[in-house]
Amino acid sequence: MSIAASTGLLRSRSVRIIVCGLALAGLLGVALRPVPATAGELAPQSTPPYTVFLPLVSKIVQPNFIIIISDDQRYDTIDYMPLTKSRLFDSGVTFRRAYVTTPLCCPSRSSILTGLYALHHNVYTNFTPLDKTTFVQRLHAAGYYTGIVGKYLNSWDGTPRPEFDSWVVFAGHGSAQHYFDPLLNVNGAWQQHAGYMTDILKDYALSFLDQARRQPKPFLLIFAPNTPHEPADPAPGDEHLYPDLPPYRPPSFMEADLSDKPQWLQGLAPAAPSYIDSLRRRQLRTLHSLDVAINALLDALADYGPDSKTVVMYISDNGVFWGEHGLNGKTYPYLEATHVPFAIRYDPLTSQPRAESRLVANIDIAPTLYELAGLSIPPETDGRSLVPLLKQQDTDWRDSLLVEGWGYYPYAAIQTERYLYIETDGDISELYDSTSDPYQMQNQAGNPAYAAVVDELHHTLLGFKSQRSQPALWETLIFSLVGLDD
Repeated sequence: MSIAASTGLLRSRSVRIIVCGLALAGLLGVALRPVPATAGELAPQSTPPYTVFLPLVSKIVQPNFIIIISDDQRYDTIDYMPLTKSRLFDSGVTFRRAYVTTPLCCPSRSSILTGLYALHHNVYTNFTPLDKTTFVQRLHAAGYYTGIVGKYLNSWDGTPRPEFDSWVVFAGHGSAQHYFDPLLNVNGAWQQHAGYMTDILKDYALSFLDQARRQPKPFLLIFAPNTPHEPADPAPGDEHLYPDLPPYRPPSFMEADLSDKPQWLQGLAPAAPSYIDSLRRRQLRTLHSLDVAINALLDALADYGPDSKTVVMYISDNGVFWGEHGLNGKTYPYLEATHVPFAIRYDPLTSQPRAESRLVANIDIAPTLYELAGLSIPPETDGRSLVPLLKQQDTDWRDSLLVEGWGYYPYAAIQTERYLYIETDGDISELYDSTSDPYQMQNQAGNPAYAAVVDELHHTLLGFKSQRSQPALWETLIFSLVGLDD
């Protein structure tokens, strides 16, 4: 390369910043490589004086993160969020086969935060506390400016956690029922707010981004509104959206013949179609305000400038049933509860928008953040970094995922690209072939033509089931007394 060409290259602001950052890191004796992290690193330690400069180095070489987690959003509703669809799903990588490994709010969010299956983080219900190390703790210890706006965990009382520099959260269990005039804990002080929840949370998220711009370090923001969780009260002005919305009536709606389904399902009273139609309309209406809020966050992010390196992820903690197999709620192992919308936009790696068809899950978020931030991935992590998929690398990838639930009818299941195989305690097994039966109406577990598939998936499941523990007695009582679907 000529001297003139070299000089021109260094005129690029982003290149100059990286070069300066590398030089500064070298002067400080900092090796820019994956840094192992353990629970012990979170304890206070004596540090050399030069570490005061490390946040600045981190801001130069590490990306920012915005993790958006919607609440009870089905995979097939993104079209009702045209701004988010255009600016995130159609501008990054959309994961067509994205699943949650436990379709219930608190266990699923615990899997997002830890990269662990529920059988390893031991959060079985919405009341179970999480005591494993989260990606927020590790990124905070690595120098990130961290914030959360919205929902942390159902089992948390709403008071701040030390790994968050900024905290705006509502109390955990039952709080998703409040869309107007919410009570929020703002950095340790409970404050009553007037207005609509999604709009209020949006303003707090924008405030965090404004604060983050002033920090000499990269940032992590979790934006977790309660939208579109039941009761799904629309924002003022959105109450009359979609007046001509046709009823939702897939082939599996109020499935008439359940003779091949487990006894627990046959014994349930079917959901009322009028209730399902009302819930669906209200959920879709609430998504409008969320769409507007996310658009405002992306506008604010654009103000950071073209050299800003920010990873934006969008996922729901689980889906919900709209009458398929007669079900409502979400704790069951079928597609409507486990298949979720999931997309990542990170301009350095996703400049060519595309859809990814490999099998991914909520447990993959934590290891992806670790790799992008330059941290080592703990060996006990169940998820896998999605960075190779973002880079379109030809890499060996998983062919199955564990799906598990405890509820009234504890089950464990294996989800592959084609099949869903379920074993329910004390009941029959199930196998569904998405190629010929996308609505999961025909149980093939007893079909001799599928015997080899059943045998293979059964043995895959045995390896997981041997690691499963049972919920505590108090959790079992909660299942019986108040249920799970919060």
